[in-house]
Amino acid sequence: MSKKKKKENVSDVEQEQMELYKQHRPKTFKGVYGQDTAIKSLNQMLESNSLPHSILFSGPSGCGKTTLARIVAKQLNCGKHDFNEINSASFRGIDMVREIGKQINMRAISGPCRVWLIDECHMLSKDAENAFLKILEDTPRHVYFMLATTERQKVLPAILTRCTEIALGDLSVDDLESTLFDIIEKSKITIPKKVVSAIAEQSNGSARTALVILHQIKDLNESDMLKTIQSYMEALKNADDIVKLLMSPKCSWEKMSALLCDLNLSKEAETVRRRVLGYATSVLLRNKNKAIQSRAFLIIEAFKEHFYDSNAAGVVHACYLIINGDD
Repeated sequence: MSKKKKKENVSDVEQEQMELYKQHRPKTFKGVYGQDTAIKSLNQMLESNSLPHSILFSGPSGCGKTTLARIVAKQLNCGKHDFNEINSASFRGIDMVREIGKQINMRAISGPCRVWLIDECHMLSKDAENAFLKILEDTPRHVYFMLATTERQKVLPAILTRCTEIALGDLSVDDLESTLFDIIEKSKITIPKKVVSAIAEQSNGSARTALVILHQIKDLNESDMLKTIQSYMEALKNADDIVKLLMSPKCSWEKMSALLCDLNLSKEAETVRRRVLGYATSVLLRNKNKAIQSRAFLIIEAFKEHFYDSNAAGVVHACYLIINGDD
């Protein structure tokens, strides 16, 4: 098999892991569980035609921030060509904000309004934030900005004052179970109640995490389902332990090898890799310390290739490269 073909297969696997979450993202407020206060506020504003032109959705990962923003855009009859979604983790500079500034005065193409959804807005650069302030002050009547963030405290205070905040929280175990049962019924799959409860309890209030786990275990028998859930959650903890140790410039191979020997990396090496990459990427984008940025960059370089074939050996190899790369 060629390298190109392998990469395509890896992409397919990664897509599969998010398939249930993407397929069953709620399209209306009725399909959203656990955010009753936020939904009530949004409905009241929509029904009274008093929806602010700048809204900040804040809350933990996987709780429904971007889902609610998309539903609001749909309620505003915003056409698909007038809806723009930007992830600030990838496009965070002033050029992106300047481009928005050029477009906001253009008329909507297929509806009454234009909407910009800016996800992870706390990752905007300082220059981008300052440029965005001017846009928020002079927003045209046909334009709406919906910002989403997992770290409200990192958003520029002046931006906070120009937005109406919709605060979301973690989903309860009951809400997660309701979400899972709803999707299980729609997907026509069979999952024992005991397994659904285990997923809900292990998902830390995140619907996204719950659905990723559900997709991983949906074709297994009950015993293997429970084992896989436990393995997945252990892998996330293992990844956190690994990357925190790797971030220390004083980390020795003796300490790292001792940690790796204590971890079970054989089944969830790829889960560990993605978790480590996510942590290091976040550090690289947000931390101002050059030495810490360089360390995060080294981690991303070592972990950027998949571990589907190498499994645990891939994790060990990547860690060794970071610690002893110059030897």
